[in-house]
Amino acid sequence: VQLQASGGGLVQAGGSLTLSCTASGMIFVVNTMAWYRQAPGKQRELVATVTSGGSTKYVDSVKDRFTISRDNNVNTIYLRMNNLKPEDTADYYCNANIRQYRFDAAMEYWGKGTLVTVSS
Repeated sequence: VQLQASGGGLVQAGGSLTLSCTASGMIFVVNTMAWYRQAPGKQRELVATVTSGGSTKYVDSVKDRFTISRDNNVNTIYLRMNNLKPEDTADYYCNANIRQYRFDAAMEYWGKGTLVTVSS
């Protein structure tokens, strides 16, 4: 299983970006998917989650600015980030809870980070 994230870049404060992450490989079911971020010198933090049924949760600092969504047909999640702030600057990581085979336990998988830089 691989998670491929993309969409990071440099944007001015107040701007927008959309990240995407696609899970591929031998997959039976994809459960909850999530975006995490890690700023320089800080611990990785959970930004947003989306269940297979579409229920979402957000960290308080991004509520009303970020939207997580998902397309189960292509095992892809998105993170639409509006009104970006310099404090949103971080490497953003995709995470997914995936069961590869019907009778196997689900495992956590991580993608490589995609860098988001917000200039003031």
